[in-house]
Amino acid sequence: MEVFLGIPAADGIGVGTAFVIPEAVKRAIPQKHVRNEDIAEGWNRFQTSIKVVTSQIAQQLETLPKESKANDTQREILETYILMLGDPVFIDELKNDYETKLYNIEYTINIKAEEYAGRLRNAGNEYLAERAQDITDVFGRVLDDMMDIHPFDINQVPDGSVIVAATLSPTDTIILSKRKIAGLALTEGGVSSHVVILARNYGIPAVVGLNNITSQIHTGDRIIIDGRTAEILSDPDKDTFVEYEKKISAEKKHEEALKAFLDKPARTKDGTDFKLYANIGTPEEAEYALGEGADGIGLFRTEFLYMSTAGGTSTLAARSFDEDTQFEAYKRVLRIMGDKPVTIRTLDAGGDKLINSVDIPAFAEKNPLMGLRAVRLSLEYPQILRTQLRALYRASIYGNLNIMLPLITSVEQVKQCETIARSVREELRSENIKFNENVPIGIMVETAAAAVMSDCLAEVSAFFSLGTNDLTQYTLGVDRENSAVSELYDEFNLAVLRLIATTIDYAKKADIPLSVCGEMAGRTDSVLVLAGMGIRSLSMSPKLISGIKELLSRFTIEELQSISAKHLNNL
Repeated sequence: MEVFLGIPAADGIGVGTAFVIPEAVKRAIPQKHVRNEDIAEGWNRFQTSIKVVTSQIAQQLETLPKESKANDTQREILETYILMLGDPVFIDELKNDYETKLYNIEYTINIKAEEYAGRLRNAGNEYLAERAQDITDVFGRVLDDMMDIHPFDINQVPDGSVIVAATLSPTDTIILSKRKIAGLALTEGGVSSHVVILARNYGIPAVVGLNNITSQIHTGDRIIIDGRTAEILSDPDKDTFVEYEKKISAEKKHEEALKAFLDKPARTKDGTDFKLYANIGTPEEAEYALGEGADGIGLFRTEFLYMSTAGGTSTLAARSFDEDTQFEAYKRVLRIMGDKPVTIRTLDAGGDKLINSVDIPAFAEKNPLMGLRAVRLSLEYPQILRTQLRALYRASIYGNLNIMLPLITSVEQVKQCETIARSVREELRSENIKFNENVPIGIMVETAAAAVMSDCLAEVSAFFSLGTNDLTQYTLGVDRENSAVSELYDEFNLAVLRLIATTIDYAKKADIPLSVCGEMAGRTDSVLVLAGMGIRSLSMSPKLISGIKELLSRFTIEELQSISAKHLNNL
């Protein structure tokens, strides 16, 4: 038996078979001249790969279930791919360039596909813009076949696997959440990375910071993963299995005991009430949150909703996330929650959350976490925000909606968003579309800038929600996705706590609601500190709600204030 130690990321114990995900191979296409006598050989290789890729897509179509709308969309995409592979106009242009310019076939395919896609993008038509992405995607598959590059398909992962990988994208994690995954063992990623946040939401044990584990564990190895102790046990002996069976049994008993708190209010020992909300990323999670006793939805991460429309794979071409699709998703969540409040955050894309959408141009940034992300992206491409706001306002009549803006760093940003929202409301009125005129618009306080000037932001915001993950990251200058500096990522750092205290004070003076929706809201140690500082609303992974109710029931407010005072006075 071998034991690997990492950094604890998501609690729980998983037993399963290792599945090692290979690191992606980047396609590098050389540019070189070919001789006339070599043209036929290159063209034949291209034609062979066309047949191979067409056959693969046809097989995907045959195995695609027919019962869901999501599958209808994927079917349409795959059928479009087959048509493009046989497009005589494109093939003729490609052959002409190949035979006259005499560059190697791989380089010629890549150049012509990008050129053709550029024409479609500049046609000023949304449908043609989507076809542009199809061109680059499907002929990218042809190039991969010609160059013997075989991108990994996340759908190959069998149920019951412990995933061993360098890292996963949030999109891949969402896809895996729909399977019975026993755990995640990752080389990269921090305890507050979005992959880890998703793992916690879906109840998947996770350990990060496991150096070189992908080369030491092999697919098929028997694995035990302990998310609490951050241990990965490879090929455990019989006694170890018995020991962990007892631990799993004890966990189940504890979960059963917590069910007694499902229908109880969140209340301290001396009778102070709290509101416990749920963080979700899809409409399906709203039903789970309701079943776990959530007082509402404190954070609906709409970027994960965008990602979950990938159609079962993260390699399909981008699609526009249209107004009606968003409307149906928001309406469903609001209907599920009834009168309970639902706070939906506008798109928080960028950084590590890359959205595969034709609405968002692809661009490279040297420091994406400091770059064009969240509200900055929405204001740079305001049609994205307009579309989302139209869907949100249309859905507002079906429940108790709040709209939240991410990564605000200035009063002007809030005013710009409100101007767009006002325009959307006027537009809906002119179209005689019903909506709630009084939907509160609040902000995430997740930067030091927002916390320091929260008195000014309180004048233009209906409510605050403290995003402690990014607040910690930006205040301390520590990348929360980077396991190499994970020890420096400290939410109890005095600078972070003072910014939280400042925000609490200004929200109280302005008499606007304040909640916490970062990972601090769901951890027992930080909940005690936040409650002692005056926080009375917390939003967390749904499965944590009963445990936090039980925790709060064991303390008085005076005891909680004493706990937080020790941290705030810890110099």
